[in-house]
Amino acid sequence: MTTTDQPAVDPLTLGHAFFDLARERLDMVVPAALTDPEQPATRGDIDLDPDLWTAAGVIPARPAAVLIGIVDRPEPGIILTQRTTSLPSHAGQIAFPGGKIDPGDATPLDAALREAEEEVGLDRGLVDPIGYLDLYCTFSGFRILPVVSRVAPGYTLTLNQAEVEDAFEVPLAFLMDKQNHALHSREWKGLRRRFYVMPYQERYIWGVTAGILRNLYERIYEK
Repeated sequence: MTTTDQPAVDPLTLGHAFFDLARERLDMVVPAALTDPEQPATRGDIDLDPDLWTAAGVIPARPAAVLIGIVDRPEPGIILTQRTTSLPSHAGQIAFPGGKIDPGDATPLDAALREAEEEVGLDRGLVDPIGYLDLYCTFSGFRILPVVSRVAPGYTLTLNQAEVEDAFEVPLAFLMDKQNHALHSREWKGLRRRFYVMPYQERYIWGVTAGILRNLYERIYEK
């Protein structure tokens, strides 16, 4: 079902006002939980059913970072990718540019920028970091730190076809409209879990990507 209990985001809080709000409410402090599985993470694949973590027996431990690149236009858009169908995991899914944090990455931001360059050829010189969202734990074993960033509108992309089939923008106004955050559920290893889905045109945005976008909405508009 789609939640309709609150009105859509005021369009006046989008555009440059969105970046102002984000700078006010986010920072670049790296949570200790990113590299310490003993520390609790605030968000994850079972956000809506937190008691299922124990039942699932999953302990995410691999640090990762993704780039939430918001293109600075009068009507901003978020850069997303579609993974190739030949990948061994999460094939064909909609995702943010990003991946695991390597030993040579000085910070999670550096990891997200490196991965964005490797996956879609996004020039890091066009990316202005704003702040990290909450740490997000996944069933696949990752502890993901998303970094919200402003992207200059003159960017060009070159896709790494081994990893990325397509890259595109989805309007920020659509993704930050709570009425577009549908709740679905499915069985996973004998457990029924709920998750957010944000279908946009022919794109099916769900799972980790939708969960992180929901966190962005809550941090900017519900804090």
